[in-house]
Amino acid sequence: MKKSLLTKIKNQPFPVIVEKDEDDFYVVECPLFKGCYSQGKSLDEVLKNIREVIEICLEEKENQEILKTYKPKELSLHTIKL
Repeated sequence: MKKSLLTKIKNQPFPVIVEKDEDDFYVVECPLFKGCYSQGKSLDEVLKNIREVIEICLEEKENQEILKTYKPKELSLHTIKL
């Protein structure tokens, strides 16, 4: 990724969704970008991995354009049981 873009996005919040699967692996997705997901054996590992995947995704012009318009005021994720 270009250094100038990396400087611009420093401290930029990215939404990620983390789940623990039936095999005790963590699976993470950044829903901003198509195909932006990873996995890991620990929460630390999976968050490190998704940071790397987000950087790779941001090499694509389409994803850079998405990021320009992404300005959330608030993010939240809730789970409910029926």
